[in-house]
Amino acid sequence: MAVAAYAQIDWMPMTTVPDGQDAFAAEAITHLDALYRGALRLTRDPDQAQDLVQDAYARALRYQHSYQAGTNMKAWLFAIMRNLFWDRFQKGRPPALSIEDVGEFSLYDRMRDGVTEEGPEDTVLDRIAAGEVVEAIEKLSPLHREVVLLVDVEGFAYKDAAQILGVPIGTVMSRLHRARQHLQKSLYDYAVESGIVPGMGRSA
Repeated sequence: MAVAAYAQIDWMPMTTVPDGQDAFAAEAITHLDALYRGALRLTRDPDQAQDLVQDAYARALRYQHSYQAGTNMKAWLFAIMRNLFWDRFQKGRPPALSIEDVGEFSLYDRMRDGVTEEGPEDTVLDRIAAGEVVEAIEKLSPLHREVVLLVDVEGFAYKDAAQILGVPIGTVMSRLHRARQHLQKSLYDYAVESGIVPGMGRSA
Protein backbone atom coordinates (compact mmCIF):
# COMPACT_ATOMS: atom_id res chain seq x y z
CA MET A 1 0.00 0.00 0.00
CA ALA A 2 1.35 3.40 -0.98
CA VAL A 3 1.68 5.93 1.79
CA ALA A 4 0.37 9.46 1.42
CA ALA A 5 2.60 11.43 -0.91
CA TYR A 6 5.05 13.75 0.77
CA ALA A 7 2.81 14.69 3.69
CA GLN A 8 3.79 17.46 6.09
CA ILE A 9 5.12 15.92 9.30
CA ASP A 10 4.50 17.16 12.80
CA TRP A 11 7.51 15.79 14.70
CA MET A 12 11.02 17.12 15.29
CA PRO A 13 14.25 15.14 15.64
CA MET A 14 14.90 14.42 19.31
CA THR A 15 18.51 15.54 19.09
CA THR A 16 20.16 17.64 21.77
CA VAL A 17 21.96 20.59 20.18
CA PRO A 18 25.20 21.49 21.96
CA ASP A 19 25.97 25.11 22.71
CA GLY A 20 27.59 26.93 19.81
CA GLN A 21 25.79 24.88 17.16
CA ASP A 22 22.49 26.76 17.25
CA ALA A 23 23.00 28.54 13.92
CA PHE A 24 24.05 25.35 12.16
CA ALA A 25 21.14 23.40 13.62
CA ALA A 26 18.68 26.17 12.76
CA GLU A 27 19.68 26.02 9.10
CA ALA A 28 19.73 22.24 9.06
CA ILE A 29 16.24 21.95 10.52
CA THR A 30 14.78 23.91 7.58
CA HIS A 31 15.42 20.79 5.47
CA LEU A 32 13.58 18.46 7.85
CA ASP A 33 10.51 17.88 5.69
CA ALA A 34 12.61 17.20 2.59
CA LEU A 35 14.80 14.74 4.51
CA TYR A 36 11.76 12.91 5.84
CA ARG A 37 10.18 12.71 2.37
CA GLY A 38 13.40 11.23 1.08
CA ALA A 39 13.73 8.78 3.95
CA LEU A 40 10.15 7.65 3.49
CA ARG A 41 10.70 6.99 -0.20
CA LEU A 42 13.89 5.05 0.56
CA THR A 43 12.65 2.96 3.47
CA ARG A 44 8.92 2.84 2.63
CA ASP A 45 8.28 2.67 6.37
CA PRO A 46 7.32 5.74 8.49
CA ASP A 47 9.00 4.52 11.68
CA GLN A 48 12.22 3.59 9.90
CA ALA A 49 12.13 6.89 8.02
CA GLN A 50 11.83 8.85 11.26
CA ASP A 51 14.72 6.93 12.82
CA LEU A 52 16.82 7.44 9.70
CA VAL A 53 16.26 11.20 9.70
CA GLN A 54 16.99 11.52 13.41
CA ASP A 55 20.23 9.58 13.03
CA ALA A 56 21.17 11.67 10.00
CA TYR A 57 20.72 14.87 11.99
CA ALA A 58 22.70 13.46 14.90
CA ARG A 59 25.55 12.56 12.56
CA ALA A 60 25.35 15.97 10.87
CA LEU A 61 25.76 17.71 14.21
CA ARG A 62 28.62 15.41 15.16
CA TYR A 63 30.46 16.13 11.92
CA GLN A 64 29.48 19.77 11.61
CA HIS A 65 33.15 20.69 11.22
CA SER A 66 33.25 18.89 7.85
CA TYR A 67 30.48 21.04 6.38
CA GLN A 68 31.71 23.98 4.31
CA ALA A 69 29.62 27.05 5.08
CA GLY A 70 27.92 28.54 2.05
CA THR A 71 27.63 25.26 0.17
CA ASN A 72 24.45 23.24 -0.38
CA MET A 73 23.49 22.02 3.09
CA LYS A 74 20.45 20.16 1.82
CA ALA A 75 22.64 18.09 -0.51
CA TRP A 76 25.12 17.49 2.32
CA LEU A 77 22.35 16.24 4.61
CA PHE A 78 20.92 14.00 1.89
CA ALA A 79 24.35 12.47 1.35
CA ILE A 80 24.60 11.65 5.06
CA MET A 81 21.11 10.15 5.11
CA ARG A 82 21.69 8.18 1.94
CA ASN A 83 24.91 6.65 3.29
CA LEU A 84 23.16 5.71 6.54
CA PHE A 85 20.36 4.08 4.56
CA TRP A 86 22.71 1.89 2.55
CA ASP A 87 24.74 0.97 5.64
CA ARG A 88 21.71 0.10 7.73
CA PHE A 89 19.14 -1.33 5.35
CA GLN A 90 21.08 -2.45 2.28
CA LYS A 91 24.18 -4.03 3.86
CA GLY A 92 26.37 -1.13 2.85
CA ARG A 93 26.65 -1.84 -0.87
CA PRO A 94 24.28 -0.72 -3.64
CA PRO A 95 23.12 -3.67 -5.75
CA ALA A 96 24.26 -3.94 -9.34
CA LEU A 97 21.67 -2.72 -11.79
CA SER A 98 20.26 -5.29 -14.16
CA ILE A 99 21.50 -4.95 -17.73
CA GLU A 100 17.96 -5.72 -18.81
CA ASP A 101 16.10 -2.58 -19.69
CA VAL A 102 12.58 -1.65 -20.69
CA GLY A 103 13.95 -0.38 -23.99
CA GLU A 104 13.14 3.00 -25.40
CA PHE A 105 9.56 2.94 -24.18
CA SER A 106 7.90 6.20 -25.14
CA LEU A 107 4.60 7.27 -23.69
CA TYR A 108 4.36 9.77 -26.55
CA ASP A 109 4.65 7.07 -29.22
CA ARG A 110 2.07 4.93 -27.45
CA MET A 111 -0.39 7.76 -27.03
CA ARG A 112 0.09 10.16 -29.96
CA ASP A 113 -3.07 8.96 -31.73
CA GLY A 114 -6.39 10.07 -30.32
CA VAL A 115 -5.28 12.43 -27.57
CA THR A 116 -5.71 16.14 -26.99
CA GLU A 117 -3.34 18.82 -28.22
CA GLU A 118 -1.86 19.29 -24.74
CA GLY A 119 0.37 16.26 -25.31
CA PRO A 120 0.12 12.52 -24.59
CA GLU A 121 2.17 12.60 -21.41
CA ASP A 122 0.11 15.46 -19.96
CA THR A 123 -3.13 13.76 -20.94
CA VAL A 124 -2.23 10.57 -19.11
CA LEU A 125 -0.57 12.10 -16.05
CA ASP A 126 -3.43 14.55 -15.50
CA ARG A 127 -5.77 11.58 -15.11
CA ILE A 128 -3.59 9.44 -12.88
CA ALA A 129 -3.93 9.92 -9.14
CA ALA A 130 -0.87 11.09 -7.23
CA GLY A 131 -0.99 7.91 -5.20
CA GLU A 132 -0.44 5.80 -8.30
CA VAL A 133 2.61 7.87 -9.24
CA VAL A 134 4.04 7.39 -5.73
CA GLU A 135 3.36 3.66 -5.91
CA ALA A 136 5.11 3.45 -9.28
CA ILE A 137 8.13 5.23 -7.82
CA GLU A 138 8.20 2.85 -4.85
CA LYS A 139 8.32 -0.14 -7.21
CA LEU A 140 11.58 1.06 -8.74
CA SER A 141 14.85 -0.54 -7.69
CA PRO A 142 16.58 1.33 -4.83
CA LEU A 143 19.20 2.89 -7.13
CA HIS A 144 16.57 4.08 -9.59
CA ARG A 145 14.23 5.21 -6.82
CA GLU A 146 16.84 7.37 -5.12
CA VAL A 147 17.83 9.20 -8.32
CA VAL A 148 14.17 9.98 -9.10
CA LEU A 149 13.76 11.21 -5.53
CA LEU A 150 16.76 13.52 -5.79
CA VAL A 151 16.24 14.97 -9.27
CA ASP A 152 12.52 14.76 -10.00
CA VAL A 153 11.06 15.08 -6.50
CA GLU A 154 13.54 17.25 -4.62
CA GLY A 155 14.80 19.18 -7.64
CA PHE A 156 18.53 18.64 -7.16
CA ALA A 157 20.73 19.55 -10.12
CA TYR A 158 22.62 16.68 -11.73
CA LYS A 159 25.85 17.96 -10.17
CA ASP A 160 24.39 17.94 -6.65
CA ALA A 161 22.76 14.54 -7.18
CA ALA A 162 26.10 13.16 -8.37
CA GLN A 163 27.81 14.44 -5.22
CA ILE A 164 25.12 12.95 -2.99
CA LEU A 165 25.31 9.56 -4.71
CA GLY A 166 29.08 9.60 -5.10
CA VAL A 167 28.94 8.86 -8.84
CA PRO A 168 29.76 10.76 -12.05
CA ILE A 169 27.12 13.06 -13.55
CA GLY A 170 26.85 10.72 -16.54
CA THR A 171 25.84 7.88 -14.23
CA VAL A 172 23.12 10.05 -12.68
CA MET A 173 21.76 10.88 -16.14
CA SER A 174 21.84 7.23 -17.23
CA ARG A 175 20.09 5.99 -14.08
CA LEU A 176 17.49 8.73 -14.33
CA HIS A 177 16.77 7.92 -17.97
CA ARG A 178 16.21 4.27 -17.15
CA ALA A 179 14.13 5.11 -14.09
CA ARG A 180 11.88 7.39 -16.13
CA GLN A 181 11.47 4.68 -18.77
CA HIS A 182 10.34 2.24 -16.07
CA LEU A 183 7.94 4.83 -14.64
CA GLN A 184 6.42 5.56 -18.05
CA LYS A 185 5.90 1.86 -18.70
CA SER A 186 4.34 1.28 -15.28
CA LEU A 187 2.01 4.27 -15.53
CA TYR A 188 1.01 3.44 -19.09
CA ASP A 189 0.06 -0.11 -18.08
CA TYR A 190 -1.96 1.27 -15.17
CA ALA A 191 -3.70 3.79 -17.45
CA VAL A 192 -4.70 1.05 -19.90
CA GLU A 193 -5.93 -1.29 -17.16
CA SER A 194 -7.93 1.53 -15.56
CA GLY A 195 -9.53 2.63 -18.82
CA ILE A 196 -7.86 6.05 -18.65
CA VAL A 197 -6.50 5.56 -22.16
CA PRO A 198 -7.68 3.28 -24.98
CA GLY A 199 -6.28 -0.20 -24.72
CA MET A 200 -3.48 -0.87 -27.17
CA GLY A 201 -2.08 -3.91 -25.45
CA ARG A 202 0.25 -3.93 -22.51
CA SER A 203 3.68 -2.46 -23.02
CA ALA A 204 6.30 -4.99 -24.00
